[in-house]
Amino acid sequence: MKILVVDDEKLLVKGIKFNLENEGYQVETCYDGEEAVEKAAAGNYDLILLDIMMPKMDGLEACMHIRQNSMVPIIMLTAKGDDTDKIIGLEYGADDYITKPFNILELKARVRALLRRSNVKNGIVEKSQIVEIGDLRLDALRRAAFKSGKEIDLTLKEYDLAELFMKNPGKVYSRENLLDIVWGYDFQGDARTVDVHIRRLREKLETDPANPSYFCTKWGVGYYFKA
Repeated sequence: MKILVVDDEKLLVKGIKFNLENEGYQVETCYDGEEAVEKAAAGNYDLILLDIMMPKMDGLEACMHIRQNSMVPIIMLTAKGDDTDKIIGLEYGADDYITKPFNILELKARVRALLRRSNVKNGIVEKSQIVEIGDLRLDALRRAAFKSGKEIDLTLKEYDLAELFMKNPGKVYSRENLLDIVWGYDFQGDARTVDVHIRRLREKLETDPANPSYFCTKWGVGYYFKA
């Protein structure tokens, strides 16, 4: 498994690289957003760790550029208390974020969790399974989503949410339920993380995102999928 670590704090990058290599990962590094975009375009990475505050191009812009050509899992590294950056990072297509300073064990756990969901070659799916409701279809073997026959690019968390909802139509999930199920019980984010991902799912899979037909809100309770 190949990981790109991007941060302008060279000592931090060195420490992350050392710990991830001890876990058996192949790790490449760089120190600014521009180089991160170049490496992401040229390299076949399984995951990218991307700091927000960097020279030349910040991590948010780099994330946006990477997302134009790749759905590689991205974990944003954010400064403590920068909640706005966390939300913007998710809006730009990041799958997860971790706040500095962080425990290296937590970082490794986040990396493992995302890689488990990443793709078939990592052993996620053992058999084909198609879920089809209305004009939406999920192919679990490929972890691919389709609307009216057209494939739609979803991030890992977006796919996991869509799969959970479509396999359990009508079941209402609170934001806390979704954080526990999709992100894991130890995730330290807040309810806005769920809201951002639901909004992105609507933008990608609904005909009219402002008036969703599938990914619906039960006011004061949470979200559900309407079959």
